[in-house]
Amino acid sequence: MEEQYPAHWEADVVLADGGTAHVRPIRPADADRLRSFYSRLSDESIYFRFFGPRPRLSDKEVARFTNVDYVTRVALIATIGDEMVAVIRYDRTGPGEAEVAFLVEDAHQGRGVASVLLEHLAATARERGIERFIADVLPANMRMTGLLRQAGYTAQSQFADGVVRMTLDLTPTDTSAEVRAAREHRAEARSIARLLTPGSVAVIGASREPGGVGQSVLRNLLAAGFTGPVYPVHREVRAVHGVRAYPSVTAIDDEVDLAVVAVPAESVLDVVEECAEKGVHGLVVVSSGFGETGARGRARQDELARIARSYGLRVVGPNCLGIANTDPAVKLNATLAPTVPGRGKVGFFSQSGALGTALLQRVAQRGMGISSFVSAGNRADVSGNDLLQYWEEDDSTDVILLYLESLGNPRKFTRLARRIARRKPIVVVKSGGTPAGHSAEELGLPDSAISSLFEQAGLIRVDDLIQLFDVGQMLAYQPLPAGPRVALVTNSDALGLLAADACLAAGLEPRPPVNLGPAAGPSEFGTALAGELSSTDVDAAVVIHMPPIPGASDEVAAELLRVSKDVAKPVVTTFHGHLGMHPALRVETGSATPGRCSIPSYAAPEEAVRALAHVVRYARWRAHPAVPPPELDGIDTTRARSLAHTALAAAPSGDTVTSSPGEAVTASPDGSPGTAIAGPSDGSSGEAAVTSPGGALGESVPTSAGAPCGTPSGTPGGGPDGGRLGSVFAEPGPPVEIDPTELLSCYGLTVWRAELVRSADEAVAAAEHLGWPVVVKVADPGASRRAGTVRLGLTGPEMVRNAYTEFAVQLGEGAELAVQRMAPQPAVPTVVGVIEDPAFGPVVSFGLGEVTARLLQDQGFRLAPLTGEDAAALVRSVRAAPLLFGEYGYPPVAVGALEDLLVRVGRLAGDLPELARLDLDQVLVGESDVMILGARATLRTPAGPRLDGGPRRLS
Repeated sequence: MEEQYPAHWEADVVLADGGTAHVRPIRPADADRLRSFYSRLSDESIYFRFFGPRPRLSDKEVARFTNVDYVTRVALIATIGDEMVAVIRYDRTGPGEAEVAFLVEDAHQGRGVASVLLEHLAATARERGIERFIADVLPANMRMTGLLRQAGYTAQSQFADGVVRMTLDLTPTDTSAEVRAAREHRAEARSIARLLTPGSVAVIGASREPGGVGQSVLRNLLAAGFTGPVYPVHREVRAVHGVRAYPSVTAIDDEVDLAVVAVPAESVLDVVEECAEKGVHGLVVVSSGFGETGARGRARQDELARIARSYGLRVVGPNCLGIANTDPAVKLNATLAPTVPGRGKVGFFSQSGALGTALLQRVAQRGMGISSFVSAGNRADVSGNDLLQYWEEDDSTDVILLYLESLGNPRKFTRLARRIARRKPIVVVKSGGTPAGHSAEELGLPDSAISSLFEQAGLIRVDDLIQLFDVGQMLAYQPLPAGPRVALVTNSDALGLLAADACLAAGLEPRPPVNLGPAAGPSEFGTALAGELSSTDVDAAVVIHMPPIPGASDEVAAELLRVSKDVAKPVVTTFHGHLGMHPALRVETGSATPGRCSIPSYAAPEEAVRALAHVVRYARWRAHPAVPPPELDGIDTTRARSLAHTALAAAPSGDTVTSSPGEAVTASPDGSPGTAIAGPSDGSSGEAAVTSPGGALGESVPTSAGAPCGTPSGTPGGGPDGGRLGSVFAEPGPPVEIDPTELLSCYGLTVWRAELVRSADEAVAAAEHLGWPVVVKVADPGASRRAGTVRLGLTGPEMVRNAYTEFAVQLGEGAELAVQRMAPQPAVPTVVGVIEDPAFGPVVSFGLGEVTARLLQDQGFRLAPLTGEDAAALVRSVRAAPLLFGEYGYPPVAVGALEDLLVRVGRLAGDLPELARLDLDQVLVGESDVMILGARATLRTPAGPRLDGGPRRLS
């Protein structure tokens, strides 16, 4: 039985109230745990489950319930600590159909346990080929009928013999995806709210030692005026910093919501169990000595997260600076930093504990305020994704700043960011590499690809911390611009010209600078700025006030505020070279922090323009409405999956499989099989090469890449729930090359036929068969990346013979050549690729096929599936894109057809997690259509679900 145990079904989950639980398949060893669980159920819960009284379970029933085959009979349990708190099961009753039932302990009803269990059981059922759940429910059992109806699946019910029979179609729908996302959002947001709005705080490890970690946190908590009780915990002393101390957290009489842990690393796990016993909601572990110290510390860190989650606790850290909330109703400074900025509208997340103090100091020096701050340290549990969920609905947060060193679930991160950035701007610094202590893997994509994916999600990615705060202070206090047209008002001709040059370099459209001269005063600045802002040709303004001698600066600042406060156009300034929120440029709010419409100042005009350019690009992205991937004709997802499953099932273990040795078969436009043109695989047993045509996608796809296959035909991009019927996971197998033409034809894409030839006579015969004119080219898939490997426009047998002879002399008699019909000219060569990235999921790449573009790795990237807007942005993201639009002597080509091809490729990538790699090289874009001249496809059996591709789970 244990040999069949599906470990990939295990998951830590966040419940509706913000607590956590562990979901896993039931085992025979759970017999006593089941009996204990059953003994705590009320008579009503038992009656609703069994339709009658059943005081206890017999040994036979316990054995039956705990011994399942994980195929036709499946049961999942939810545990908190060592106790089972809920169970859900299905028993197959017929083809594609199973009966479902569940039980939740009364003390845990209403916490969302049943809904998350139903999500997980539905995913396992689809994996085992179950299409429908049947449930017989007593009419009075409103909880269960409500749960089934509110899951978002198509539900039907009928009443007979005193019982309501409900049928639940498990096909994922847009509604089920929306329900899951909404529940995930509420649960994770509440879990962070419990951390940031505690009613009481215990500091475990608070000592009398001056400068000690625990004492520093305690001192900062008290100095900030935390509104609830603070409990120092020390095993030996009676008071710390004048506050009564307790020997353990369990000795505290009252409730404890948050515990800050500052004890040696080897004692932390014992403290976690004490906190769980006390009923603490969350932990902030500032202690070091975990993943950053090596393998032993990493094991301790993993155990910390496991134990805490199993008992229902969320953990910030370890090795972190702490958390802060400036809400006057909370006044929480549970950090090691003595200085926390005042109240503001900026939420700030930093993974670096070491940088945290300096970052908070920098924010305070600029005069910016924050709403809340979290330093995640090694990020064993709480991550930036959790904070995004919280800040999305936090009315006190308008702008989100992120300093990231790693991404635990990048695909979820981009999904959340894309949604949240529609309402609240997100500015991010992503450092290179992943620190050793973090509970996240190194990202495999190049930095340029990550920037492209961030851009697709609406993130404002900046290069450094200075830019992070430069952009953040503008977003926090000024409106978004409607366009790139910038007015420049200055009292220095030289600085005005510098600002204009900076605008042009940043892609903005500056108006001629209005130079007021060095003696300009308040009235001149006010009149000039008002005139510029009133113009319909102005979207934003940069004001430069750098007087050569001291003057009426405060009056100038007051005039700038007066003119700009009622205009919905952003104004930024270089005001005496001040960096931050100059006191004279603040809108007073009655507190120490500036109000909305305060004007941010920058040390130099170039810095002001750079920040403005970032905001202009973000505003342009936000102005385009979010749209789903388009519905496409000519899609046959079922056939595509069948092709993939058949190829993987036929693959002999341990071998790279191709349609013939070293080849993948192509086909003619009518679908008939042709001769192979794709090249050999790399022959590795654990991974397939994924170097893109430009070499920018990385070295390999790890064997863990993959997931449950997509959705029924008609649901774009792998389906809203990321699952499909009949998907079975296994150990990741070797790469398998399949016929790319047949697969692509399932998505309305045709590969031009090419025939391999091994003599001049065969070349002429192929040309006669295909039709004139033709090309003769080297069949090696990498040949398109090299000059001199193709002869174009051959219109007769003699030209074909000459071309073949030239190649034979150049490459040797054994060289494989291919003959292909000449594509209509003029046309622009491009390259399209897909990889299944283990962190981000399916990624589509695009670039031009010219040698120079390949050499410079001029590529764009987008996450699949693609919307029409994504495809259009991808085409235009490469530096060589003007060649597609009739510039530099190239003809205008069918960009619309190219965008349609990209959307279809993105749909294919989203639907088939088995697609490890796809290369379309080249794709010629002609005046009216696109032509795929070469294609390779590599499959691999998924080892488990895609990140963010199934039911809710913590990373």
